[in-house]
This record gives sequence, C-alpha cells and structure tokens, in this order.
Amino acid sequence: MSPRRAAVLLLAFSLPLLASDAAGATAATTAATTSVDIVKVEGALDRPLIAFVNDALDAAEAAHATVVLELDSAGSFGEAGVALADRIASMPIPVLVWIGPVPAKASGAGLLLLYASSLAAVAPGSQTGPLDPVDLLHAGSPPPGLNAMIDGWLAARGRSVDRSEENDALTAQQAIDGGFASVHATSVLELLNIVDGTTVPTSAGPTVLHTKIAETDAQAQSGGVTIRFHELGPVKRVAHGVASPSMIYILLVFGLACLSFEQTQPGFGFAGFAGVFLLALAVWGMTFAPPSWLGLGVLLAGVGAMVLDVRMRRFGVATWAGIALFLTGSVLLYSWVAPVIRISPWLIGATTVATFLFYGFGLTVATQSRDRIVSTQRGLIGLTGEARGRLAPDGPVYVKGALWRGRTLGLPIDPGTKVRVRGVDGMVLRVEVDADPRDERQALPAND
Repeated sequence: MSPRRAAVLLLAFSLPLLASDAAGATAATTAATTSVDIVKVEGALDRPLIAFVNDALDAAEAAHATVVLELDSAGSFGEAGVALADRIASMPIPVLVWIGPVPAKASGAGLLLLYASSLAAVAPGSQTGPLDPVDLLHAGSPPPGLNAMIDGWLAARGRSVDRSEENDALTAQQAIDGGFASVHATSVLELLNIVDGTTVPTSAGPTVLHTKIAETDAQAQSGGVTIRFHELGPVKRVAHGVASPSMIYILLVFGLACLSFEQTQPGFGFAGFAGVFLLALAVWGMTFAPPSWLGLGVLLAGVGAMVLDVRMRRFGVATWAGIALFLTGSVLLYSWVAPVIRISPWLIGATTVATFLFYGFGLTVATQSRDRIVSTQRGLIGLTGEARGRLAPDGPVYVKGALWRGRTLGLPIDPGTKVRVRGVDGMVLRVEVDADPRDERQALPAND
C-alpha cells in the first residue's frame, strides 16, 4: 500500500471520531448553560454575606452554571465588596445581576456588582446608586484606584456607562438610559426568559445564555433549565442579622437590662442566662461592625451609674447622670458610619426613655418587692405550720395563713404533720417535724 493511500484511509477513519468529539463538546457546552444558580444577596455586604456569595460562586463555577444575583444592598462593610466585584468580573461563567424585587436598591459596593456583571438588569421601581459611600463603615473618599478598576471592568465587558450620574439615586428607567443596566424584568423568571439566547461577555470569552424556562411538557422533556436557589443558612443568617449597628445596639441594651434585673433577684436564673446570650450576640456582631469604643464605654458607664442607684435603693443623682451618659454613648456608638446604617434617632430616643423607666422605677420596685419577701421569709423562721401534702422531700406546707413550698430536712413528712420552719432558701421553706406541739409560737388556723 502506498503512503498516500494509507494517509487517506487514516483520515477517513479519524474524521468520524473527531466529529463525534466535537459534537460531544458542543453538547457539553449546551448542557453547561442550562443550569442556573439564583443567589439572594440582601442587606449590607458584610463578612457572613460575602462568604455566602463566594461559596455560591464556587459551586456555580464547578457546575459551569449561569449565576443570577438577586441584589438588594446599600453597600459593604470595609472593602470586601470591591474584592467581590473584582472576582465577579473575572468569572469564566456568566454572572447576571438583577436589582429586585421592588423596592430593592443597589448602592455603594452594590453598584460595583452591576459594573462587574456580565449583564445587569433592574426591576421597575428599584433604585440604582449612588456609588458613594462604597464602605458603609468608613464613609468618605473611595478606595484608591477604584475608578480605574471600574473602567477596566466596563472595558472588558464592552459596556458604555454614563458615570457622571453614578452618585445619584436613579430610577429603573434612568439606569437603563445611563447604561447601568440593559434589561427590565419584574422577576427572576421573567429575566431568564428575556435574556435567553443573548450573548454575554465572560473572562473566558463570549457565552450564549440558554435560560428559557420550559412552559410545556414537550419543552421540559427536551431539556429545560435546572434552577437552584441559594439562601443564607441558619448560622450565617444569624451572623448577618446581628452584624448591623441597630441590631448590635438593641442586643446590647437588652442584654444589660437582663443582667441588671438579675441583680435584684436571689440566685442566677433565666434573665441572667438570657442577658449573657444577648450580650454574646452583640459582641459577635461587633466583630463584623466595630463600634466606637469611646461610645461603648460611655454607654456602659451610664448603665453602671443607674445600677448603683438601684443597689443603693434610691432614685438620685447617679440615675440622672447615668441616663445622660447612656444617651451620649448611644449617639456616639455608631455616629461615624454612613447614614443608611446609622442608628435611628427615634430608636435612640425610645430606648433612652424605656431605659430611664426600667432602671429608675422598674428595678427599684423589683428591689423593694424582693426586700419585702425576704423580710417576710425571715419572719417565718421558727414558726410552726402543717404539711398539707407529702414532703418527699418537697411539698406544700401551711404557715402563717399561706401555702408555701416546703422541703424536709430529714425523712419524708406525711400530710397533716405539724412542722417547724428552720430556714429559707429563696421561696422554699426548710422544715422539720415539730417535736414540741405546745410551742406558744404555733399559729395554725382551724381547718375549713
């Protein structure tokens, strides 16, 4: 066989194999674009939320899925939002950003996600911008080099945006007119149907979107879109929920109130454990959104002054000074953050009034009530009564005209047995069988 004929035969056998491989690659590409991950991004872009988004992007990239970020955010804590936008711009898979549902908005670092996306969409009634401040915890000048970074993202995406309007609060139509977004959609599902067949840019090159939702059984059988929804899990949801100045403030105030109330009670009970739990959540939130330590110190000093007056059984100068310090600390706690996450003056005012009433009157009444109970209990020591049920070791006892919870110091006591009070543990009377029924202090009423 001549070399020429052998080469022809080899080519004839190779072509079907090459065609089969190409068809398989095409089918794989088509299949890869039929998976859509919808990721809900709601609230400030703090560490828990950004970690959740990054995990979702990792999963989508591994599955070669199209990502839709359902965005409603006023910005980020720190510069982590800039890093997230930069990652989105470098993703090899399509990442679509939709501002919705109404009344969602994308401002600060949230707007950066629109700039970096493969395709941006808005819901009618949503708000786009302003860009400033990017960092909600440090409102001021933007991070160095941010403008050049944004221009690089837009150039890589082949987009033209009128950035002169980026520090305005734009309506959905204004966002479309200015090039910030290219599609109107009232829902994520509508967005997927609208953009089906659109070619969008990615870092790996242009990609055709296959996002049509099956509307008939025939379309579903022919291979519809597989949609996966991503939302925060329980732990990250709690972390995200407490990582805001207002929530940290509320947890701090309630936690201190619970611990202060516990100081008026014997032992350490439910209020104390609740206070420790609430304060632990507040401290956890502070690791994400650090407060002004001066403001925190002034607030704690105010609470301490009010508790001092409560312990002294009085309503005096310390209470008035404490409430003034509490108000000052509340204002200073997060006074330097962006207005959108700053603690509301109405919340501070209402909390200050409630705190004044709680420490100035509520705890004073609780302390006085406790003193009366303790005084009454101490007066019961040495008196005799009657077991109205079996004490083994606890049971009801009747002493000085009232039923009490009794606890035997020795063997079980039968109903009807005369008992003598030997001590008091909180609201429990420690009793023993009365060995001297002629005791003049016996004060039993006639049985009904």
